[in-house]
Parts: sequence; C-alpha cells; structure tokens
Amino acid sequence: MYKPTITKEEVALLPKEIFGGKITIVNTLDELNSALKKLKKHYIIGFDTETKPCFTKGNNGNGVALMQLSTEKECFLLRLNKIGFPENLTEFIANPTVKKIGISLKDDFHVLRKNHELKPNAFVDLQTTISDYGIEEKSLQKIYAILFEKRISKSQRLSNWEADALSPAQQEYAALDAWACLQIFLKIQNL
Repeated sequence: MYKPTITKEEVALLPKEIFGGKITIVNTLDELNSALKKLKKHYIIGFDTETKPCFTKGNNGNGVALMQLSTEKECFLLRLNKIGFPENLTEFIANPTVKKIGISLKDDFHVLRKNHELKPNAFVDLQTTISDYGIEEKSLQKIYAILFEKRISKSQRLSNWEADALSPAQQEYAALDAWACLQIFLKIQNL
C-alpha cells in the first residue's frame, strides 16, 4: 500500500503540485455571503488558515488573516483581516451538514479563538486520522507526497498574509493547502 514515512529529500525530488481550480478572493461582506452560499451546497470542503508571522520577541502573535475554504474546483480565500469574523461565518463554522477537512486544527482554532467565540462542528483533523491508514507522517506536505507522489511548496508560508493584496504565489499556496486537505481525505476514504 503506502509507505508510512517519507524524507524531506524524497519530497524535494517529487514534481510540484499546482492548484488547478478557481481562486476567489473574499474582501467584502457581500463577497462572503456569495461564497458561503456556494459552499453550503457541498457536503465536504477543505479548510486552512494563515496568520501573518511574528518575529518580535515577546509578541503574542497576530490573529488569523486568511481562512481558506475549498471545494474540489474552487477555493475561497477569506481575508479575515479585512472582513472580520461576521455571524454568518461563525454559523458556517458550526454547521453540522458541511464536513470541513483540515490539518493541525487545534492550532488553527487556538488562534481563531483569541478574538472570536467559535463552536466548530463537523471538522476532521487529518493528523488524528491518517495513522489509521498506516501513514506515520503528520505534516500536510509529507502526507500529500506519500499519497499523490507530488510536492506541495511551502515557500509562501512565512509571507505577509495581511498585505493589501495577496500575490499570485500567496494565492496559489493558500488555495493548494486547503484543497490538498480535501484531496487527502477523499483519497483515504477510498482506501
């Protein structure tokens, strides 16, 4: 079946994965309403967040700047630093009818809960389920490499997610992370 581990060197040799779907940036509440209407039509989506890195000693860190919600064909990049965390997004996070797939969700929720009261529902953390399939790795990049034999670039991870505009590289990185979580879940469901 699949090997349980993979080295960084092996991952580096794999071809780079590219998100081939549509990327929709959500900067306004109207855009959020439209995005959530589309997302509610899906029973399962990928989930991730990005936070502007903090390199100052003693700083508690920044809040979540971006939330990514991905279907198989479209990823919505919610600019939380611009739209905040409105009630309809809180309700979507608590929606039991849409399964949300992510990785290391405890970290995402910890940062989100600093500024928002959340009751996440119907979330699946790949870190807690992947070992059931014989895979010992816990990082998105390595799990994806094992299952799909492709590499997810992490070059944008420490970029400024609160920038006025997200660069094409940031958009691709952010969309790919949420979409990859969904792809992993769909793949292991068929094992």
